[in-house]
Amino acid sequence: MSSYFTDLAQQYIDGEWRPGTGSWDIIDCNPYDGEKLASITIATVDEIDQAYRAAARTQRDWAAAGAFARRAVLEKALRLVEEREQEITEVIIAELGGTGLKAAFELHLAKEFLRESVNLTMRPETKVLPSPDPGKENRLYRAPVGVVGVISPFNFPFLLSLKSVAPALALGNGVVLKPHQDTPITGGSLVAKIFEDAGLPPGLLNVIITDIAEIGDAFIEHPVPKVISFTGSDKVGRHVATVCAGQFKRTILELGGNSALVVLDDADIDYAVAAAVFSRYVHQGQVCMAANRVLVDRSIAAEFTDKFVAKVKSLQAGDPSDPATVIGPVINSSQAESISSTVEQAIAQGATALVHGTTTDNLVEPSVLTGLPADSPLLRQEVFGPVAFLIPFDGEEEAVRIVNDTPYGLSGAVHTGDVERGVRFAQRIDTGMFHVNDGTVHDEPLVPFGGEKNSGVGRLNGETTLDAFTTLKWISVQHGRSGFPF
Repeated sequence: MSSYFTDLAQQYIDGEWRPGTGSWDIIDCNPYDGEKLASITIATVDEIDQAYRAAARTQRDWAAAGAFARRAVLEKALRLVEEREQEITEVIIAELGGTGLKAAFELHLAKEFLRESVNLTMRPETKVLPSPDPGKENRLYRAPVGVVGVISPFNFPFLLSLKSVAPALALGNGVVLKPHQDTPITGGSLVAKIFEDAGLPPGLLNVIITDIAEIGDAFIEHPVPKVISFTGSDKVGRHVATVCAGQFKRTILELGGNSALVVLDDADIDYAVAAAVFSRYVHQGQVCMAANRVLVDRSIAAEFTDKFVAKVKSLQAGDPSDPATVIGPVINSSQAESISSTVEQAIAQGATALVHGTTTDNLVEPSVLTGLPADSPLLRQEVFGPVAFLIPFDGEEEAVRIVNDTPYGLSGAVHTGDVERGVRFAQRIDTGMFHVNDGTVHDEPLVPFGGEKNSGVGRLNGETTLDAFTTLKWISVQHGRSGFPF
């Protein structure tokens, strides 16, 4: 593991590993014990330009190489992830504070998405469409967009970098990746190393490790990228969308959420408790799809609450390298302080803490709150940490109203003994994704992933990935002669 943090603590530009030329360093630390993992001199605006120019220069040859050549590289990248799974797990635990369970979850999905990217190389098809004009042949070609800029977050950095990088490359594009500054290795240079070792031609994938304080909007304003794929907060996403719209760039924005898990009166209570606890507390609640709110029909609220609280109290918090640990640290002190402040705010507003976790450095223990006033802004915002709000309701109509009373619309779940009742309920919720008798945290390579309202714009996965990273071109062929009016 240590060699990754030593060897990969650099920029990766035009096929070369080199230090940035900025005037300061990003210090990469283990969020659990504060150990310094790496020191990385930041990249400047000039290096962003070099990275984009390299991707643009090499992209046309990569597209021309054909689907089978691209598939071979993606297949090798998948094999390398499989071979290096233990080392990558150690990096996730050290750099993110992710538990072993979380690392396994992330790696499982990463491999699934790489497998889908292997298949994606063969997906683009040329179509011939009919024409009302005699002798005309309409061909519809699907072509790479050119170069894609990818900005990935700190919570699932390996997976969420690969989710855009791998399909963009598979479809013949060049890529410049900017990982979050708290996860520069897992979300950035580790991805570059895998593709380098898989035989990706130099210059096609570049990794820029830097900070907005140094580069401003240079990454998204650069004239080369045609698509910006961003995963992060809705506040930053709104800014990315505004800047890109002014330059007619396409954006894929996977933003925040305020998901609800709803337990109807005919639900299997024990199963719903298990689903709700996982949906709220997986990776310390640092998941955009996490169930911030757990809504329970009042007729079963007492039993559900007792069992939910008991299960939450059983979750072991501590060192993420301990296999028994379920709750590791949050990513940094700013997040820890924000989560603790949210709990205290809720209590000050009248909420009751059924579980009141303590905060020690970046280790935030789980909290369960109930009785928060219905008009509290805390119920409408994303809480990126291990805090659950339990909300009783009277009947489905009230549940639908409460679930939709948020500016977000990413994911959600409903539990019921009647599957079709659950589907009818799901259809009334303003979200991009909703799950019946399951958790709120899901991602699959063939199913469109994305949200409504402030949760984002566009979709990834499956056929929607084709739309994200390719463009359509109509070429007509006139066999014979057209007639012209003059």
